[in-house]
Amino acid sequence: MTCVRILSTRQLTRSALGALSGLLAAGAALAAAELAAGALRPQAGPVVAVGGAAIDRTPAAVKDWAIRAFGTNDKLVLQLGILVVLGLLAVGLGQLALRHRRTGAAGVLAFGVVGATAALSRPDSAGVLDALPSLAGALVGAALLWILVGRLTWVGGPVAESESASVRDRRRFLLAAASAAASSATAGALGRALASSAGDQAVASRAAVRLPLPGSPARPLPRGAALRVPGISPFVTPTADFYRVDTALVVPAIDATRWRLRVHGRGVTRPLDLGFQDLLRRELVERDITLTCVSNEVGGPYAGNARWLGVRLADLLREAGVRPPSQGGPADQLVSRSVDGMTIGTPVEEVMDGRDALLAVGMNGEPLPLEHGFPVRMVVPGLYGYVSACKWIEDLELTTFDAYDPYWVKRKWARRAPIKTQSRIDTPKPFARPAAGTVVVAGVAWAQHRGIERVEMRVDDGPWRDADLASQATTDTWRQWSLSWEAAPGPHTLTTRATDGTGAVQTALRARTIPDGATGRHSVVITVD
Repeated sequence: MTCVRILSTRQLTRSALGALSGLLAAGAALAAAELAAGALRPQAGPVVAVGGAAIDRTPAAVKDWAIRAFGTNDKLVLQLGILVVLGLLAVGLGQLALRHRRTGAAGVLAFGVVGATAALSRPDSAGVLDALPSLAGALVGAALLWILVGRLTWVGGPVAESESASVRDRRRFLLAAASAAASSATAGALGRALASSAGDQAVASRAAVRLPLPGSPARPLPRGAALRVPGISPFVTPTADFYRVDTALVVPAIDATRWRLRVHGRGVTRPLDLGFQDLLRRELVERDITLTCVSNEVGGPYAGNARWLGVRLADLLREAGVRPPSQGGPADQLVSRSVDGMTIGTPVEEVMDGRDALLAVGMNGEPLPLEHGFPVRMVVPGLYGYVSACKWIEDLELTTFDAYDPYWVKRKWARRAPIKTQSRIDTPKPFARPAAGTVVVAGVAWAQHRGIERVEMRVDDGPWRDADLASQATTDTWRQWSLSWEAAPGPHTLTTRATDGTGAVQTALRARTIPDGATGRHSVVITVD
């Protein structure tokens, strides 16, 4: 009976140490891969590559759910999920290696191949070099798992094994495990330092930018454009609070002194190749424009208003010889490409119809932040971001909708996506408990490039009442509104609707964000005390 207990204890210990060996091997593999990626390209790291490949292959409905569920933390959740899955697989490979040492090590190598394949499949892949971090990490991880499992003889031998041999082997394993952990931590830190060096260059180039004064400044805000109502969204969204929705797991770090933009394609008679300073030497236009993400649910947070500074995109296209389709131009789609491989298709007609479509270099009085597209991004009022707001742009190609499907269109989103008329209640918040008496209900409404003419609110199933509108800055910005309501005690449902500049009333029909933006009317449920 004593021997059985000893064997059982040894088996449990061996199993636990096998799992630990697998985790240490996985940690070493990731650290070595990140070190190699830091020396080459941070985007080639296995977690980023696998995460990016997962995003590319995830159905649009799942992506939309992730944005709703996790907001701007969706990328962090994805990366943590990948690490959890890798950890579980590492435990399994450690257990497998106890019985089949070669097979366990081969399993680690197989995951390296998965990472390398993912890196090579990315649209911004730099070629075969992007496979090296995952492969190098896999070799390190497989070798370490082989070594650690080989050190576990002290819990795998006969019960009568000498105490001195057991102590010696235990020390060998612990020394190898501790060395592996320390080396992984050092390699990981060095990899992060190398990766951040590219970011440091981008940050330094941004800090050196001195934005010229606009040749066409934004019109002064009319008196009363910004309401002073507690809880309402400010007219200008602070840059730090501006929403960010994109597929980049690693924010591209671009040195503005090396940035180039190419303009080419159908109907281009004079191809352009421009640098950042070339743009700054042109006439700069300053405009207040509200952007909206197509993933924004009714009443959602993915809309924001900023003051943008940039070059008129239509002027640039005309300089290249481009004519819109209405004037006989052969291209009806402008495909913008980001340095991270994202492709966005914008109707040429809308870009050149007189609206303030910009290649933006500034946001709220400063150079673009890195996460919002530094050094240059597109801003086109009146269109959802996935068909207009390419960040980290480096290429503009004139083509047709029939000839090319950009990233989101391949994933079943609509080719053309004008922004739909929407209004939102900012205050009171859902489930608030205001006191009976006068309650100020307030929010924002938008219908970019059409403007907002009217906002109404109703309580429960009562009549619609006109809200007081803030002064309209331009038709390309959202408009604040408020209404004073004499609230009676009890539960109430507040609902809002807007009417745009064409006379169209915000529809009550509820529709999902896919394929071209959500519809419906925003409501909040509150209880008046």
